[in-house]
Amino acid sequence: MTLTARQLLLSTLDRQFLLERRRIEVAEAVRRICAVQAQTPASPYLALWNRVQDFAPGDLDAAFADRRIVKATLLRGTLHAVHAEDYAPYHAVMESTLRAARLHDRRFTSTGLTLEDADALLPELAAFLARPRTGAEVEREVTGRFGAHAHLMWWALRTYAPIHHAPTGGPWSFTQRNAYLASPPAPGDGPPDAAAGAVRLILAHLRAFGPASAPDIARFTLLGRQVITRALKELEDRVVPVAGPGRAALFDVAGATVPAEDTPVPPRLLPMWDSTLLAHALPGRLMPPEYRPLVVRRNGDMLPCLLVDGQVAGVWRAKAGGLELTAFRTLGKDAWRGLTEEARKLSAFLADRDPAVYGRYGHWWDKGFPGVETRIVKD
Repeated sequence: MTLTARQLLLSTLDRQFLLERRRIEVAEAVRRICAVQAQTPASPYLALWNRVQDFAPGDLDAAFADRRIVKATLLRGTLHAVHAEDYAPYHAVMESTLRAARLHDRRFTSTGLTLEDADALLPELAAFLARPRTGAEVEREVTGRFGAHAHLMWWALRTYAPIHHAPTGGPWSFTQRNAYLASPPAPGDGPPDAAAGAVRLILAHLRAFGPASAPDIARFTLLGRQVITRALKELEDRVVPVAGPGRAALFDVAGATVPAEDTPVPPRLLPMWDSTLLAHALPGRLMPPEYRPLVVRRNGDMLPCLLVDGQVAGVWRAKAGGLELTAFRTLGKDAWRGLTEEARKLSAFLADRDPAVYGRYGHWWDKGFPGVETRIVKD
């Protein structure tokens, strides 16, 4: 059987709980959907609001506070929220990529500091971050050794060292003034190795976004082709090849099911940088290519999206005590009815936390969007 593009789309939506909200504990939800993009503090909350039935933001507050879910730099060198048990293996496989991105960067090499200088500081850093510290506090701690270059040393270390972001309060547990905390030692005999981490991460990707190709996995993680190939081979009969519409070979978890093509898809209001838009090689499954320049801005900002029938159809923002929905194409009455209902619910959800969510990104709307219809929805 050869899967169609529609079936691949539905599979991703199903595994991401976007066909139907699930009644599930928040830490387990994060584990099941692999990882939640967390560049902006609100995004994990809005991602789970879209996926978890009767989602209570206080449950995510508590999960961050007791570190059942941790926020750290991981996939693609960006911030993600992951289940605490997944952090160590994911970090193990990502560490070399994260390390190279900073320690081989001209900004670091121009200081005359070496890779050995940075690595030698790791035990001291772990001890200093036994309790939450701000970046400024870390820089002051290492200034005596590295002087004017302390800020660049910390710039490198905060990306690849095994550290978490510590909750700092605010409506979304984290604020723009970050605090950092050392990752606790991995359970067992020692830290997981990179190979085991690759197997775990790739299996999680397939469970959350599959069926998927090696380029899909590379796009989501930034892992190299050889690492992905070895991990897929190591997975043996836990992963099977799947026939699809394109040239790239697809893989899936053995025994996984795919929804029928006529499965209905409800509308959704996705947060900024939702993981479903970053989980596959370009152009992706949910993003029509012609809309990508409208959603993904010049600096990489990915705007919060309207999802209609499983495809990006526009963007949304908080405005005038409600939400402004902007469609990139003409939508029918049923689509607008569904989007309006979701927008009212989201507006009510935001009212108690942050009615002006993503307000700092409003400048992307200043020039408008071509050929669109816009509606304001209030709770």
